[in-house]
Amino acid sequence: MAKARVKYRCQECGYELAKWAGRCPGCQSWNTIVEEPAAALQTQRPLSSAKSMPITEVEREAFARYVTGIGELDRVLGGGIVPASLILVGGDPGVGKSTLLMQAACLLSKKGKILYVSGEESKEQLRLRAERLGTLSERLLVLSENELENIVSQIEAEKPLLAIVDSIQTIYSGQLASAPGSVGQVRECTAQLLYLAKGRQVPIILVGHITKAGGLAGPKVLEHMVDAVLYFEGSMEESYRVLRAVKNRFGSTDEIGVFAMGGEGLTEVENPSEFFLAQRPKNAAGSVVVATMEGSRPLLVEVQALVGATAFGGVPRRQASGLDHNRVSTILAVLERRVGLNIGSHDVYMNAVGGLRLNEPAVDLGIAAALASSFKNKPVSGRLVVIGEVGLTGEVRAVRDLERRVAEAGRLGFEKCLIPYHNWRRLGKRQLGPELIPVHTACEALQTAMF
Repeated sequence: MAKARVKYRCQECGYELAKWAGRCPGCQSWNTIVEEPAAALQTQRPLSSAKSMPITEVEREAFARYVTGIGELDRVLGGGIVPASLILVGGDPGVGKSTLLMQAACLLSKKGKILYVSGEESKEQLRLRAERLGTLSERLLVLSENELENIVSQIEAEKPLLAIVDSIQTIYSGQLASAPGSVGQVRECTAQLLYLAKGRQVPIILVGHITKAGGLAGPKVLEHMVDAVLYFEGSMEESYRVLRAVKNRFGSTDEIGVFAMGGEGLTEVENPSEFFLAQRPKNAAGSVVVATMEGSRPLLVEVQALVGATAFGGVPRRQASGLDHNRVSTILAVLERRVGLNIGSHDVYMNAVGGLRLNEPAVDLGIAAALASSFKNKPVSGRLVVIGEVGLTGEVRAVRDLERRVAEAGRLGFEKCLIPYHNWRRLGKRQLGPELIPVHTACEALQTAMF
């Protein structure tokens, strides 16, 4: 009898090898190579009879999105769930992925049947969670199943308005010999659900697990196959949660949704700026409010800096949470070279309060102000918002959407905004609410910002 052919595949990145190895040549991960039957990696499908045609002759179908009723979720999705779409939602364990989807399923059940498939919980456990969240509904159907073929048959039989699969790593296909969660199983199950969503016009939401490195478990092709990839971020010690899109074929990837976790589930934070500034200390050195843009929404966020002498003359430490480490290092160099602050020999710790990641250049001037404030132990005015990009020569450059940032600052009661001179010149004599203070250089801005 001929020996069955086998192949070896990395469970992190999907790299294929002819023989086993302790370390994957593709992603450099250890102990991720597993054996898979070669036949399990090849699935036969009937040939399609589809024919090509000019794009100008393709009929434009007007579709209506399914509005979930959760405003922050609809914002991130681009206005709601698109029919026949496949959406992947990832996040750390316990962050609230299943809670959010259960609440959305209950609200959508008012419009039609919703099928919630769980490969991790029994029907009784789903009932207990629904009672706790107050999401019981007769048109919310639950199914505790791990086999893909049974899930597909249930979706085809029930024809739900929306199907939720929690989670894709627990689902397996009987056509493959590998274990659930393996690269082959995740890829094949996702592909079958993709064909089902497109063929039956049923939107499907998949829940994905997160690896230690913070990426979605399974092959990278998983993110390419789906229409949208959402990450649900947050800390178990904090009540806030941030939902962001890293891929969205039907909307922007710049929008975020902010939620607060409570005893009865997730609640929307309709005013994130006020939420992030709720515990800001008064007249504290190293604390500065910056205005950032997340999609079309302006947000005011507190940036904190702590600068201290390096112990025993050792190597200075640089640590940044929520901020780009390289960007902080660049601003430190500008402060030392262009402003004259001897800050390079000190330990520097920076933090963007609220768990947001601030990546846009418009927060540069706020970072510089927080560093200088902590270094000189002089507080920045509590009624001031700092906006601007800092160049390598120490100049303050213009930023986009200044009017929206200033309007948000005025709405929350801030009296002054430190802005780039070029933005101020473009505004002319228009009054936006808070007093606008134009600056040309970082040195000028720091002299104006601190008492």
